[in-house]
Order: sequence, then structure tokens, then C-alpha cells
Amino acid sequence: MSVSLTVMTFNLLEDQPEDSPNSWQKRRDLCLSVITSYSPNILCTQQGVSSQLEYLQQGLPGYDQFGISRKGAEDTSDQHCTIFYDKEKVELLEGGTFWLSESPSVPGSTSWGSEVPCIATEHGVVGDMRDAWPNSRVRKNVSLIRTYHGFKGDKQGALEFLKLIFRALCLCWDRQTQDLHVDWILFRGRSLVPASCEVVNDNMDGYYPSSHYPIFAEFMLPRTGDLLKVKVNKLTSTKTQLPYSYYSLPYCPPEKIVDSAENLGEVLRGDRIENSPYVFKMREPQMCNVLCRVILDAKTAKAFREKIDDEYRVNMILDNLPLVVPIRRMDQESAIIYQHGFHVGLKGHYTGTKEEKYFIHNHLAFTVKFHKDPQTESARIVGFEVKPFSIKHEYEGKWSDKTRLATCDPHAKRSVTNSESPQEVEDKKEIIFTYDVEFEDSDVKWAYRWDTYLLMADDQIHWFSIVNSLMIVLFLSGMVAMIMLRTLYRDISKYNQLETQEEAQEETGWKLVHGDVFRPPTNSDLLCVYVGTGVQFFGMILVTMMFAVFGFLSPSNRGGLMTAMLLLWVFMGLFAGYSSARLYKMFKGTEWKKIALRTAFMFPGSVFAVFFVLNALIWGEKSSGAVPFGTMFALVVLWFGISVPLVFVGAYVGFRKPAPEDPVKTNKIPRQIPEQAWYMNPAFSILIGGILPFGAVFIELFFILTSIWLQQFYYIFGFLFIVFVILIITCAEITIVLCYFQLCSEDYLWWWRSYLTSGSSALYLFLYAAFYFFTKLEITKPVSGVLYFGYMLIASYAFFALTGTIGFYACFWFTRLIYSSVKID
Repeated sequence: MSVSLTVMTFNLLEDQPEDSPNSWQKRRDLCLSVITSYSPNILCTQQGVSSQLEYLQQGLPGYDQFGISRKGAEDTSDQHCTIFYDKEKVELLEGGTFWLSESPSVPGSTSWGSEVPCIATEHGVVGDMRDAWPNSRVRKNVSLIRTYHGFKGDKQGALEFLKLIFRALCLCWDRQTQDLHVDWILFRGRSLVPASCEVVNDNMDGYYPSSHYPIFAEFMLPRTGDLLKVKVNKLTSTKTQLPYSYYSLPYCPPEKIVDSAENLGEVLRGDRIENSPYVFKMREPQMCNVLCRVILDAKTAKAFREKIDDEYRVNMILDNLPLVVPIRRMDQESAIIYQHGFHVGLKGHYTGTKEEKYFIHNHLAFTVKFHKDPQTESARIVGFEVKPFSIKHEYEGKWSDKTRLATCDPHAKRSVTNSESPQEVEDKKEIIFTYDVEFEDSDVKWAYRWDTYLLMADDQIHWFSIVNSLMIVLFLSGMVAMIMLRTLYRDISKYNQLETQEEAQEETGWKLVHGDVFRPPTNSDLLCVYVGTGVQFFGMILVTMMFAVFGFLSPSNRGGLMTAMLLLWVFMGLFAGYSSARLYKMFKGTEWKKIALRTAFMFPGSVFAVFFVLNALIWGEKSSGAVPFGTMFALVVLWFGISVPLVFVGAYVGFRKPAPEDPVKTNKIPRQIPEQAWYMNPAFSILIGGILPFGAVFIELFFILTSIWLQQFYYIFGFLFIVFVILIITCAEITIVLCYFQLCSEDYLWWWRSYLTSGSSALYLFLYAAFYFFTKLEITKPVSGVLYFGYMLIASYAFFALTGTIGFYACFWFTRLIYSSVKID
């Protein structure tokens, strides 16, 4: 944060006759008008005599002045170099005058060929940094408390005074010469940076207030002591997956609890961001601040114990950064990982006893990391860390607001350590909540502050696994593509070279079913709906990935990813309706409105029903993760008000388009399908077909599940996008291969099988989710287990629609290609 300080120079030289248009009597009102219009914090005048200075003082009642005559303090008749300063905004610290000569401390001294004395006045001031000074163009006075401005000069926080030194030079010149005269504003101080400078050429009908243009400049200064208000977020637990509001526990509340405005994604995530009594001052360390004193009763003690049992963590936010606990990894000496939030408390027992006790973290040692701009000295927050302690505070006498703690004295600068007696959680126990805060200079720039939070705990294993998986899948995909190209080229050449009738009669394979291969499947309406739903998912995921890769979905935008996905899903309904209607028309369907209606309601309706049941279970647990009625209504409005109409619009446009023509004619009588080999059994081939697509994503799936259910950041969308592309290629190629084998076996029922072949990868996804649940999670409540499997069922259903549609369109393109490439008699 920075504030501005404005300075103006003004030459008051009076050497014109009284009848001259430039005489002081005729231009003094113009001078005062120009000065008051700019309202500088500091006005540096030159060559002014007592009468001029008195006139300006009368017109500037909010200013004080400092300066003497160039002949010395005893003289009042000669020219002065006087500085006016706004006494409500700055305060005089020191000042002085020196002569520009070989003996600068001798009044009236001259040197270097000067005929008259020349002086410079220095003026040291400080300004109040607790409120922003007005911008240079604001013409109103703002009353500020005059105070010294202190800041840290080093990491130990040594206090020093910031001195702003302005010098106005008295320029002596011959008015008859044509030389250009320049005003100077000399400044000193490492924290003072010029922000702007302009030449003031204000005039009235060509008459100017001074013999040469005044200079107006604005400087920027850092501001310390800014209030930093910490916000609290939900309490979270990986054991229950049920978030709760921070104030569901008897923590110290502010005077009035205020909910922060949240976007749709934040509400669906269960975030409940509220204000808190934790208030810091920028770069001002605090020790042993007492928040409040709480006496537990049986109910509140039980609430704390339950949250400690379930390992709930407290989440806080400062400057949009989440609170983290730094932990050094045991296997790497220098590696530090960050856990989000701190535990409500812990369980343990005293030495020599086996009775388990509950202890609460009632003292927080915050560390706010900031990056200081080397030019402006302004600071921006780049980190927010905490070390929680459990300490049984002690004091003498009765408790009051002025009670001093013996265990934590801010005056003695005594830090809390783990050697103190911990604070138990029991009925009628007294708990005193306290905190420290220290500020630490950091080399991390503000633009890169999120990089610290996005570091993975197993980054090397993660990257190696990703690259290894990509290489294997790419190799297999390349092999499949080569086999397919060679096989198809040989078969098409063979079929096109058949010449004799005997050879034609001996023809077997996929060409024999050309009269049935494009026969509409059973339940074609349902297939159209599923294909449209898959297109909707494909568009949503593709656009979301692109936004994320280009950095538009930064984790700093809390809830932005979920909000973007929901909105994109809604608007992709246009393409869902279009795809469903186009395919439906190709199947000779006529009731496009029915298809549009089923596309708009089948998948969203089933998901909404499951979501509603899960939300009711969350409501029953009184968790903040329950979606409020207003948000639920907003989701329904998005569904009925935007998605459904767009599906109908897309279906209308798609149905009006001419249907794609089949490359071969379909026979009126269906061909009998011969008995198939065991490995071409539909169920077997479908299950085999889903293995490779799942193998392309299962490593990323582990990290995605970890980020969702173990509350870790996931922000490597570049690799995820590559995996998504490989998933598309794998789904397409495995479906094409199995479809080719199916057609070679004279089985032409490929429509549904192409969808189910790649779509079966969703079954493996759900099975892996179950494996992850039993091996990685420690969920204790039955409701939490139902929530997990309910949400993973929805995710698997969506993955089924996505991968099934990819496989279907790949096979659709493949069959049309091969049957349009051979001669059909």
C-alpha cells in the first residue's frame, strides 16, 4: 500500500512596476487561485518578500510556513525562501537554511561570482500513514492525525523515522536575459519515489502568476500500520467430509459476524467465509494479543471434543491467501510442505498416565510474509502461516480486560513454546484465546505467491508417473494406429481386386455386412440422448481445460473452477441438442421435440435427484456443506431458464439440417449374424475395451481424488490437458480396433457397442474410487461414505457419457470411411 505526497514550487519574484500587468497587486489573486486549485501538501516559494508571504498566509489558513530571509533571520526586508506546509496532513520535524557559498552557515555570504546571497531552505516533515492522502487532483482538505511514520528497517523490526527532505532553491537571475529558468524539487529518502511531475501553465487571458512556470510533483510513500483483517472459513475434516461454520464452535466472535459474498462455486464447496476478531497492522509485530476468555459448559466441551476426534482443521484467509501450517518432511531435510489450516486440537495423555485427554489449540503464532518493492518500499502479502499451540494461560487475581498473563507477556516479548502446560477441554474449564503475529520479508514476488501453495508433496513421483504414463499410452496408440492402417490398406486392396465370381462368392469379412451396417439400432432414441449428453460434457471439459491452461482459472479465484464448469455445462446445452437431433434425423426420426426434451432432462434430472438426496443427508448433519435453498433455486433457474431452452434451440437447428447420407444402401431384410467366438462376446469385448482408456487417466485420477477428498491443491492443468488428449485418442483407437474385429466377424450391431466399449472405462473409474475409499481415506461416518459414493457415482456417470461419445463418433467416422472406400456391386 502507498500514499501520495504532493509538492509545488512557486516563484514570487516582485521586480515589476506597480503599473505593470505583472505587478504583484495584479497577479496575487491569480497566484493564490492556482495554489489553492492544486492544494499541494507542501508549497515551496522562492524570492518572496514579507508582504507577499503574509498575503499567501492569509489565503492559506490551513498552512504553516517556515523560512528566513537570505540576509539572515534578523532581516525581514529581503527575499525569503519560504516553505508552506499543510499542517493537517504533514508535521514539521526539522528545518534549516544554508547559503550557497563557500561558507554555507554564514548568513548573507556570497561566493562564486554571485552579487547577492542565494539560500536554500530544507524542511523535514512526516505524514500520517493511517489514512490515504487525497489524490493530487482532489481539491478538498482531509483531516488526518499528525503522527510520525515508523517502519521496519530490517528483519528484526528496528524502528526508524522516515524523513522526507524537500529543498526549494532560491534562483537569482537577470530578468533581461532570455535564459530558461528551472524550478527544482530535490528530495531525499529511500522510501520516496516520484510518481508524476507537471509544469503548471495556468493563466488568465495570457497573464501568468509567475515569471516562470511552477512545478507540481507527486511522490509515493509506503504506508505501514494498514489494518489486515483475517477472515475465517469452514472447518474441514478428511474423516467426515462434512464442513462446518467456524462459529459452530465457541470461538471468539467479532462484535458482529458478517458473511462475505460468495460465488456459486464457493457455496457448492461448502465455503462459509466470515469476518473474525483477528486484526493485524502491516509490518507491526504483536505479542500475546488476548482475543477473549471462554468458560466451557458440557455442550461446548463436547463439541470441541467431537471436532478433535474427527481431526477438524480451522481455515482462515488473509489477502485471499489461505492459512497454512509449514511442515518439514522427514525424508528431505530442506523440503517443506504446507497443510491447509490448523487442527482444532489434539489428543494425548500426561506423562505417567494412560488416560486420554483432549487439548485445544488456543494460541496461534501467525507469520505474515511480505515482499517489499525495492523502489517504492511498499509491501504486499505473499504468505500466511501459523504455528498452533495449546497452552493453559495463567494470571493473578480476578479476570478483567486489563489482566496480564503470566504465561504470555507482550511487554516481556516472551514467545509461547511447547514446554507450557497444555489447555484441556473439559466442562467448566476456562480457555483464553491469544495470538502472536510477526512479519517476515520474503523474496517471493506477489505475482508468484501462489506457487508456494501449489507445490505437491510428492512432486517428483507425480511428474515421473505422468511422463511414464504418457509415454506408454502414446506408444500403444502408435502401435494400434500402425496396425489399423496396414490391415485396412491390405483388406481394401484385396476387396477392390476381386474379379471372378468364385472369388466374390468366397468373400468374407466386414464387406459382407455392408447392407446392414447402417441399420438404425434398437433404442436409437436413447442413444441419441446419450450422444448429445456426451457432446455437452466434451465441450464443457474442453473449454474449461483451455481456460485453466491459459491461467484464467487461478486458485486465487476461489470457487471459480466449479462456477465455470457449471456455466459452461449450461451453455453447452446448445451443442447437446444439435448433436442429438442430427443423429435422430439420420435414424429417420420425426419427433425432434421429444429427443430435445429427453436430452435436456434425462442426465441433469438423474444427477439432480441424487444431489438432492445427498444434500438432504448433509442438512441432517447440520453441516455448512448443505446447499442453501436460494442456491438450489439458482441451479434450477440455470437448468430450466438457460440450459433447457438452449437444448431446444440446438435441436431445432440440428433437425433442420439435412441428415448425413449413408455411403451404402441398407437392405430391407436384416442379415443373420453368425455365431461369434468367445472373445467377441459383447460383454467381454466391452469390458476389455474400457481398460486402456482408464489406464490413460488413472494416475491423474489419483491426484484429482486426493485434491478433492484430502483437500489439497491441484493446479497442473497443462499435464491434465495432455492426458485428456491422450484419453480422446485412446478411446477412439480402442473402439475402432474392436469395431473392426466385430465387423470382420459379420456382426453389424456396432452402434451401441461402440458407445459402451469406451464408455465401460467409467466402470473401472468407479471401482478405483471404491479402492481409493478403502485404502486412502479414513472416513468414519456412514453419511460421509454415502456422500463419497454418491458423488463418485455422478462423476462415473459423466465419465461414461464423455468416453462413450468419443468412442461412438470415432467408430461412426471409421465405418463411413471404410464403406465409402470399397466397390459395392
